[in-house]
Amino acid sequence: MVREFIILGLSDNPQLQVPLFLVFLLIYLIILLGNLVIITVTCIDPCLHTPMYFFLSNLALVDICGTSTITPKLLRILLSGDKTISYAGCIVQFFFCTGFGCIEDFLLTAMAYDRYVAICNPLRYSFIMNHRVCVLLVAASWIIGFLPSETITASITRLSFCASNVIEQIFCDLLPLLKLSCTDTASTQSTVFVVVALTSLPSFLVTLISYIYIISAILRIRSAEGKRKAFSTCSSHLTVVYIYYLSIFCVYLQVISTYSQEQGKILTVLFTTVTPMLNPLIYSLRNKEVIKALRKIIGK
Repeated sequence: MVREFIILGLSDNPQLQVPLFLVFLLIYLIILLGNLVIITVTCIDPCLHTPMYFFLSNLALVDICGTSTITPKLLRILLSGDKTISYAGCIVQFFFCTGFGCIEDFLLTAMAYDRYVAICNPLRYSFIMNHRVCVLLVAASWIIGFLPSETITASITRLSFCASNVIEQIFCDLLPLLKLSCTDTASTQSTVFVVVALTSLPSFLVTLISYIYIISAILRIRSAEGKRKAFSTCSSHLTVVYIYYLSIFCVYLQVISTYSQEQGKILTVLFTTVTPMLNPLIYSLRNKEVIKALRKIIGK
């Protein structure tokens, strides 16, 4: 029986290890710095104690936690060449990566609903999105987010691994593990389909519908400049959401026989590193209120 796995990473070419290490180190530092800035600014500046920035600070924390379950191990693989990970370590890494991914789904949905209420129902915004509702939405995201991860992880632990232990991915991901199993994985695949259909798919649909209503409200703005600014912000948000969900659906809503390992690596990099790097840039650091608060803090 397999006691440890070997994570191949992105490439076996020795000449690419250092360049890849530098690229992912830079991405990881940008993720940490950008999201820590958002958390710090929203905590310190009273002007940013609003529902939108409350959700953003939680999203920043999730991005830091989610990326930190994958990237440090990947950096170690690229730098030292030590590609081994214990069976228990692999399962723990998968559990937390999946859990933080589900939390991000729910937070993106809550943020989309918050923007929908703010733009489409501004007079009742403070009543609908009061402090209690915001805390409940965030708490539910953190608590419920780990339930799908628990279900899938429990299903994986019932599988046997007795042949190859080489994972052709940047971390202990689901489909590579299923490909290595020497037992029937049909029930696990069914569980994954059901979990994704009940979590990520509804979150994506609610987010998409919210932005459809937001865009229809923007179209009714008379000012051309106001309409342009609103569309610029909205399109940026939609781009990040589209990249995130499309990569997830392409990876997890497919059967093992059609799974492409090279394509899987690219898509995994998108939703585990690129999206967390873009989130602070798109949602906050392009925002005048955040820049103003940051300048105020630096000035003090």
